[in-house]
Amino acid sequence: MKKRCVFGWLLVIFLTLAVGMSAFGAEEGLADTQELVIAFDAGDSKSLDPHRAATTVDRSTVDMIFNGLVRYSPGNQVDVEPDIAESWRVSEDGRVWTFNLRKGVYFHPFPGSPDGYELTADDVVYSLKRAANADHSSYAGEYTGLQFQAVNPQTVKVFIDQPISETLFLAKFAAYAGGFIVCKKAIEAKGDEWSAINPVGTGPFRFERYDPRQMTVLAANEKYFRGKPVLEKVTVRYIPGVSSRELGLRTGELHIIEGQNEAMWVEKMATFPEVAIVPFGPCEVQMLHLNMSREPFDNLQVRKAVSYAISRAMVAAFMGESLAVPIYSPAMAPPAPGALTEEEARAAGVVYDNDAAKAKELLKEAGFPDGLKTEVIISELATSYRKPMVGIQAQLKKAGIDMALKVVDHSSFHSLIRDNASPMVYYACWRPNTDVFLTRFYHSDSEVVSGKKPDTNFSHYGAVDADGDQKIDSIDDLIVQARLELDSKKQNELWKQAQIQLLKDAAVIPMIRLKYVFPMKSYVDLGHPLEFSWSTYSPQITEKTKILAH
Repeated sequence: MKKRCVFGWLLVIFLTLAVGMSAFGAEEGLADTQELVIAFDAGDSKSLDPHRAATTVDRSTVDMIFNGLVRYSPGNQVDVEPDIAESWRVSEDGRVWTFNLRKGVYFHPFPGSPDGYELTADDVVYSLKRAANADHSSYAGEYTGLQFQAVNPQTVKVFIDQPISETLFLAKFAAYAGGFIVCKKAIEAKGDEWSAINPVGTGPFRFERYDPRQMTVLAANEKYFRGKPVLEKVTVRYIPGVSSRELGLRTGELHIIEGQNEAMWVEKMATFPEVAIVPFGPCEVQMLHLNMSREPFDNLQVRKAVSYAISRAMVAAFMGESLAVPIYSPAMAPPAPGALTEEEARAAGVVYDNDAAKAKELLKEAGFPDGLKTEVIISELATSYRKPMVGIQAQLKKAGIDMALKVVDHSSFHSLIRDNASPMVYYACWRPNTDVFLTRFYHSDSEVVSGKKPDTNFSHYGAVDADGDQKIDSIDDLIVQARLELDSKKQNELWKQAQIQLLKDAAVIPMIRLKYVFPMKSYVDLGHPLEFSWSTYSPQITEKTKILAH
């Protein structure tokens, strides 16, 4: 895209935001009808069981229905704050955590309980045991080594075999994934299958009805402990066609729509009247993992040559300057705890990029004076995989690295890269914290194919040979040491030390983090800013969200 074009559409976005600043807190009157409609790129709901919900639309929906013991502040999810628990403390030995529950938290009505009932410690313990049970939860692994006890109606104790820091511990109990608190009496009375399409929680909105392949309708929870929501209803629509979502937003039938992470699409949407576009994140991070178990990438000079040949800033620009942000951390992205900033990476001398001449020099030293050829498997999915790799391919070519791309369907891509079939792996994802990221991508146990617990260590970092001897450096000890460190500041430093070592060995090239886009009507006031969100699905809708007069 030409520079003037970029500036042009950025100006358009600025102007639409100027018109729509009321969407983020201006004091104006309310619209007569407080019914918000949000549409997703989905044909239907899969499950509204919060411990099973996996799709963007389902996770966005259960987020409005349920609470956790703690939560991340909406729109700026860096620090933990009270949710159902009003306070907590940990024993001196770090093995017992005590949560004091908030009074006046009521479950939504359900058959057999037309007024709902007040939450107690029994509901919390039931929920946590359910989250720890693989038969009922997709997040059971997060709760290994934990036991739960209801001390009295307002107090819950959690016993942990191995103490961990507050950062890692509280993340397990946040209003996200396994941390959601479900209604014990409703599930016991009606069963799991019923609950999967009739969710009962304590959140700002209660389930009203589900129309298959059409919508799920939520109504305001008048007993919500933070106060009755301003919105009377929230309708979640299933509209897989982007043109239909665009039309609905243009006409005002829809207030918020799931977008496309494409600069040209964002540019087009910025021309719509009364539309505000605020890309938010951090959302997914994208990394290029170099397979150290295969020639020629078992050679450090070759790996550094690849690193020097790539400009992550150019990749970000290729993806769209408003959507993509260069990153320098091989695990997470700032301001996530433990993520490396650009300044920290440069100070450590582990930023190698945008120097084709240096790349050619290193290739020559490695025995490739005429460059080298390789073929890399990549997913057909454009935004997160194929498109950035096309940009990388062009950059590598200038340094004498001829990288052919073998494009396959997304399912085959995941199978092949886990079978060690590609010398480089471009991977896009998000993980809940730095420990999980480091463990799953760089601990030797997670090495694809041959690790003790094969996962996503595509670089084969810390691999051992057939005799069990370490073939390359390992950060296994650092990962474990950081996990067990109870001082959050020291823990962050250990995480950063591990990542600096990864970059010294050029095992991975951090590329970009890609923001999400959910265009919305400028008269929608979310009730919070969009700064930093762990919720990698949609802007959060809370009791403070409202529709302004327009």
